[in-house]
Amino acid sequence: MRVLLTGHQGYLGTVMAPVLAAAGHEVVGLDSGLFADCVLGPAPADPPGHRVDLRDVTAEHVAGVDAVIHLAALSNDPLGSLAPELTYDINHHASVRLARLAREAGVRRFLYASTCSVYGAAGGEDLVGEDAPLRPVTPYAESKVRVEDDLHELADGDFTPVFMRNATAFGFSPRLRADIVLNNLVGHALLSGEVLVLSDGTPWRPLVHAADIARAFTAALSAPREAVHDRAFNIGSETNNVTVAEIADQVAEAVSGAKVVITGETGADPRSYRVDFSRFRAAVPGFDCEWTVKRGALELADAYRTFGLTREDFEQRFTRLAVLRAASDAGTVDDTLRWRR
Repeated sequence: MRVLLTGHQGYLGTVMAPVLAAAGHEVVGLDSGLFADCVLGPAPADPPGHRVDLRDVTAEHVAGVDAVIHLAALSNDPLGSLAPELTYDINHHASVRLARLAREAGVRRFLYASTCSVYGAAGGEDLVGEDAPLRPVTPYAESKVRVEDDLHELADGDFTPVFMRNATAFGFSPRLRADIVLNNLVGHALLSGEVLVLSDGTPWRPLVHAADIARAFTAALSAPREAVHDRAFNIGSETNNVTVAEIADQVAEAVSGAKVVITGETGADPRSYRVDFSRFRAAVPGFDCEWTVKRGALELADAYRTFGLTREDFEQRFTRLAVLRAASDAGTVDDTLRWRR
């Protein structure tokens, strides 16, 4: 297929593009480039692509495309809470507009990167499946719920949206993010000798490696239509349903000499849930995640050492909110997070 990959210069997109290409697909990227320079180690080889803000996409960008994989978004809770109106403008309205343009252009499959955060404060001991009530507690998660609802209304005999509810990502990417839980804890452990947990450590988190997300999207791209049409899938593995304290312990094992410090200063996080990932395995026989939290922590520690991660990079260049604040302070982006011309 000819696949339009939005967010191809982001944390997940940089991992996913070569996986798609290795599967035989022609990949065309689309990215605003806000985080293109957030590179640790050798610069990645990007596919050809469009340098355009998601809000400015036109029919020309989706012409001749067989499928869209839509990753581009303001990508976490701190960003969403900083400017909720921009979160809804980019993550919700621009995403639905892209889907409409794609459908009008004859695109047949639209894979949407949603999130397990839509379950929010699920609570309880049972595993959360795709039919569980959605209880988003942040603008970021709420925007994902709204997009799922609107894409469902666009589904028809020729247009197949698929909602890929990714668990919290982890693992090395050439375009690193240090503001997601495992990546952050490993970096802090290496740079300070402490695995610092600000919550009380009790919330459950489902985790999934970036490479496993890439493999899942690639599998969904070629799955039979009847198996995935207009359906939501949790993407991850039950093995990686872990508490924050358990994540910290795995990091301490991966970073020799690091000590776990749980301060509890932010209290109990209301977002606590364990997730059932069996639906995707049933829909796409043969798929399963390959990466564990422990293996991912070891991979990250090795990459951080090999490529010389510094505290400044860790806190500034690989933290999404810090990157955007720096660009705003420098006047390179305006109040809407568009590049100044």
